[in-house]
Amino acid sequence: MDTEKAAYVAEELDAYAHWLAAPNPSANASFLALTLFAECGNAARIARDTVSAFLRGVITGDVVYDARLAVSELVANVVNHSVPDSHRSRPGGSRRMDVTFKLFPKWLFIGVTDEDSTPPLLPMGDALCPELVGELTEAVVPDSGRGLMITQRMAAAVWWTAEESGGKTVWCRFDLDDN
Repeated sequence: MDTEKAAYVAEELDAYAHWLAAPNPSANASFLALTLFAECGNAARIARDTVSAFLRGVITGDVVYDARLAVSELVANVVNHSVPDSHRSRPGGSRRMDVTFKLFPKWLFIGVTDEDSTPPLLPMGDALCPELVGELTEAVVPDSGRGLMITQRMAAAVWWTAEESGGKTVWCRFDLDDN
């Protein structure tokens, strides 16, 4: 492996290692967690406003707008698609989500945890070749995964992790090198 590629891989591994690490006061990092319920009706707005307040005075520019849109899309996925594992045989009840913000000097991580173990449908790209579609543009746009596609285009990385107690967390990472 050449030196440039080795440095890139080390930096990427460092980026992922930070979101797993326990908070360290000397890491010059900030953490915020928020619990919301899908039924409250304004969960996405609360998450957007929270990320704006969390980043105010620290990060400026497009990253703030991108983070607001990304957290809104991730929360909307919980509101629109999640069915907690405990509700599958017994419908009803509230759907809890935890929204996590982790800010490091080089990265912003946003995670949205829900109680549904079903993996998210990460977009795979265009459904059909544009030459085959003709005027049927709806064939090119998938019915689901558009919010994650938007998030993938804005963020440096998008992934998900299964939770030990059930459920999952969908993460995105923004690189802050330019701020």
